[in-house]
Parts: sequence; C-alpha cells; structure tokens
Amino acid sequence: MIKLAVIGTNWITERFLAAALESGKYQISAVYSRSLEQAKAFADKFSVTLTFDCLDKLAACDEVDAVYIASPNSFHAPQSIKMMKHGKHVICEKPIASNYQEAQLAYQTAQENNVVLFEAFMSPYLPNFQQIKSHLPSLGAIRKAHITYCQYSSRYPKYLNGENPNTFNPEFSNGSIMDIGFYCVGSMVELFGEPKSIQAQAHLLDSGVDGNGSIICGYDGFDVVVMHSKTSDSYVPSEIQGEEGAILAEMISIGQKVTKVNRGGETEDLTLEQNANPMFYEAFKFSEQVESNQMDIQAVERSLLISKVTSEIRKQTGVVFPADK
Repeated sequence: MIKLAVIGTNWITERFLAAALESGKYQISAVYSRSLEQAKAFADKFSVTLTFDCLDKLAACDEVDAVYIASPNSFHAPQSIKMMKHGKHVICEKPIASNYQEAQLAYQTAQENNVVLFEAFMSPYLPNFQQIKSHLPSLGAIRKAHITYCQYSSRYPKYLNGENPNTFNPEFSNGSIMDIGFYCVGSMVELFGEPKSIQAQAHLLDSGVDGNGSIICGYDGFDVVVMHSKTSDSYVPSEIQGEEGAILAEMISIGQKVTKVNRGGETEDLTLEQNANPMFYEAFKFSEQVESNQMDIQAVERSLLISKVTSEIRKQTGVVFPADK
C-alpha cells in the first residue's frame, strides 16, 4: 500500500481520495493545510490522525511515501519540488507548474531524486477518451478539429462583486487557460502532439487573467480551434473532422459521450461505461508508476508540452504571473 499524504483540503482532494481508496492501492496517512484546525477537520473524514501545518515537517515525515498536491496553481511546482527533494513521489493537480521553465525544473528534480512526478490530468486515462484516440484512424485524413470547454464559474459572481477569488487572481497563476482551457490544450496535445503554429487571443479581466479565449493551432493538413471560458457556458460538443467522418465528444474532459458520424451520415455510439469518479484512472496510473519507481515517459513529455503551449498562449494574450518574473 502506498502511504499517501495530501496538500490541500478542498473538494478536489476529497474526490481524488475517494478514487485512490477505491483503487485499493493507497492508505491515506497524512493531511496538510495552512490551518492545523482545518487539516484535522479534513483528516477526520478519512480517519487520519497525522496532520501538518508545516510543509517541511510533512516532507520529512517517514510515514509518507507519496503526496497528492491540490493547492493553488502557483504553489504546484514549488511544493512538488520540496516534496521530491525529500524522496517523496508526487501526483500534482494540473497544471503542474505556472510556466514551462518551472515544469522543466520540476521534472529535472524528479529525475535527480529518483522519484515519480505525475500530473493529475485525468482525461487521457478515461476509457471514452481512449475511444476517441483509437478511432481517429478510421476518420481518414484529419482536416479540422474543434475542442471546447466553456463553463460559467461559480466564483465569477464574487469577482464581479469586487471580491478577489483565487480563480481570477494572477498571484495564484490562475485564469481560464490554466484551468478549463488546460483540458482543451491537453486533449489536443494528447491526440495530435505539438502544434506547428499557435495563434491565441483572449479577453482579459481587470485582474490581469483571461476570462475566456480562443486559440488556432496549426498542424500538417489541418488546424485545431480551441475555445475556453470561465465567464460563459457552452453546450456544443468537441468535434474532430476527417475525410471519412467525424467524432463528437461531449465534455471531452470527462468523456461523457462519444459518437462517430460516418461520411454518409450513419452514426455509431462509441461510449463505454466508466467509473463514476473520473479520477479513478489517474490514481491507478500513478500507483503503477510508484510501484515500479519509473515515470511514464509519454506522460512526462505530454505534461511538458502542454506547459510549453500554455506558456506561449499566455505570452501572446498578455497574461503574466509573478512566477514568470
């Protein structure tokens, strides 16, 4: 059993721990929060007695093999690096770093300390995402793709009311492309690799982060249009068009439904039954790497490439984080 600690006590952490326990690969051993009282309250939900409000003490704890990090984005790389320097394996919520340079440093640290660093990007490991990937050849030559994730943030009204939620605060390396947009860019990179060209635009909020944006990425023979927003909703599925047909994906981030439409108009439902908790698959994938003490090279390359692309997108749209300086 992998003795797992968590950094962060939000709903995402709770959902990941449920997935980790369901996998049968983990024992929840410790909880960290900046508030010890909050750490203890969260730990009680999982019958955990070991709690911390000091990262150095958590990093030095012998009762911990691996750490799940779900703190604000700006802390992801620094906290991952601290844990790995103490010999801890790390599964870190996406994005793994504020920028490409931080991401490179994080994976370099993993190699130097002979530990696993894994970005918790669940989409590629979902059975229905694998359906999209495996059926791409049946579309013939790819000619167009549209990948979208637009969802009105529950914290946007707070921002409009003059508050400063983390979601729209550049101090925490946040904004649409680093949150919802990550799933779009990540899905594109997983399916098609590195784009040959990137043209990005965004609507920046007064705080300095993007509320929504669009990107056109060029590939050989086709382009991918990415649409992301935390200030509006969309009900349109993502679509990949080929000369022999198209694939439609509802909520590509979680693989809600996948449909293939042949050039003649016939439809085929490709949807598979998935675990109700989409984080189950990434939790299991991380456990395999920890058990073998070997990082998945393809996952590392994908993670670095996503960071490279999102950094270029922010450069073009003028979104700057303190970490960039």
